[in-house]
Amino acid sequence: MAGVVDDGANTIFLGGGGPAYGSPQSLLLKYANRHGLIAGATGTGKTVTLQTLAESLSLAGVPVFLADVKGDLAGLSQSGDAGGLLHKPFSDRAAQIGLSLDYQAFPVTFWDVWGQKGHPVRTTPAEMGPLLLSGLLDLTDAQEGVMNIAFRVADEEGLALLDLKDLQAMLVWVGQNAADLSLRYGNVGTASVGAIQRALLVLENQGGDSLFGEPALELSDLIRQDASGKGMINILAADKLMHSPRLYATFLLWLLSELFEQLPEVGDPDRPRVAFFFDEAHLLFDGAPKALVEKVEQVARLIRSKGVSVWFISQNPTDIPEGVLGQLGNRIQHALRAFTAKDQKALRMAADNYRANPDFDTADAIQHVGTGEAVTSLLEAKGVPGMVQRTLIRPPFSRIGPVTDAGRAQVMDASPMALKYGRSVDRESAHELLSRRAEQAAKATAEAEAKAKDDALFDVTRDEYRNARRYQPRDEARPARSRSSRSDTMVEAFGKSLARQLGTKSGQAIVRGVLGSLFRGR
Repeated sequence: MAGVVDDGANTIFLGGGGPAYGSPQSLLLKYANRHGLIAGATGTGKTVTLQTLAESLSLAGVPVFLADVKGDLAGLSQSGDAGGLLHKPFSDRAAQIGLSLDYQAFPVTFWDVWGQKGHPVRTTPAEMGPLLLSGLLDLTDAQEGVMNIAFRVADEEGLALLDLKDLQAMLVWVGQNAADLSLRYGNVGTASVGAIQRALLVLENQGGDSLFGEPALELSDLIRQDASGKGMINILAADKLMHSPRLYATFLLWLLSELFEQLPEVGDPDRPRVAFFFDEAHLLFDGAPKALVEKVEQVARLIRSKGVSVWFISQNPTDIPEGVLGQLGNRIQHALRAFTAKDQKALRMAADNYRANPDFDTADAIQHVGTGEAVTSLLEAKGVPGMVQRTLIRPPFSRIGPVTDAGRAQVMDASPMALKYGRSVDRESAHELLSRRAEQAAKATAEAEAKAKDDALFDVTRDEYRNARRYQPRDEARPARSRSSRSDTMVEAFGKSLARQLGTKSGQAIVRGVLGSLFRGR
């Protein structure tokens, strides 16, 4: 019986057939990075096909990253059960297609944006960049312009944007200095700043702030092998993430963009460096801004030369934009249902994407293949699309379905990623630096005001002191006055002194006190 991976031919076994099916179907590892598509209606076997492909790539030493939308793919971490209910149909199919049914567990690392069902996976606003953030927040062109200005100023001022509060603090600073910034970078409208802040608040309330922070995910931790040489299967818990489809799409696109920017060119390797499976792929494109769709098309077109294999999983091929669909050379099409005229049109369009087989009608085959069966077309030598074939997909070696919380926790505790990403780090960044600047400015202002107040008080005290030292020198040559004259002189001096005192603040306070007591007496 054949194994899954043929090291001599560098192929992985996908499935086979019997009398009613075509020849066995194998995927050439050399062309596995030409990307692929798994499509089909709900309940036709897409998830199990994804599971078997992930197993085969892992056995070939290729690391895998996949999003677990329903929690079913966690079973990859556990061995299949030879005594389970599925063993009989699995063993029958294995015998039919010529496969040794070798139950085994696979090396798995669980990840979760919220850190609940896996190790926390974080990035920073600086790494995500203004374009993806603007798409995530669904900003207008004017608001995206303000976001770009905020990032540019943060770079110039040495203000690191490491989490959500850093970005919020930076936008506050931009709004406060809008007049100066508008002269250098263009119009900075406070209304646009407010709209971005509201969008960030909505994202924060949805739990999106968990995505931003440190330690940020290092891509090298996704591209690993275990001690036996199997590729690590990284499973992102996406059941909760699916409730925020824009966050889900932006996160996956960020991963692709980071791989594209960081990995070196490798040309045509003998096998992929890493394989990505994007389940519910229509969420990447439904309602997405044109700039984001163009970014996906660009990455899908160019990332092949970095040794990255990208697979999109969706119910219908029409969910994928033409520019991306044209890059998917390996195709596995499960059954499509055609109950309406629109469904019939979509079915015909799906069939037209395959190299025809004279032995059967492709559209009819797509409509009638059973669960666990598919119509497949895999790239052959020189990258030529293979003739479409009806294929029985091989059974998986790992468990089908979710795992218990205890089983998941056991896998997480044994992973070295628990120590590295388990605890968040909040180092000094834009929020702290801007807060310190504001405190220093407030302190300097308070000191300046206090100094000005002290100077004013000193001026008043100095005037009172000068006035108190004023006196009239006695003229020795003048004859002495009479007693009455001396009394008049004392009254006159007292009056002048009183007048001077009334001119000061303390004198005015005395007058107010005296007048107040007089009026109260009346």
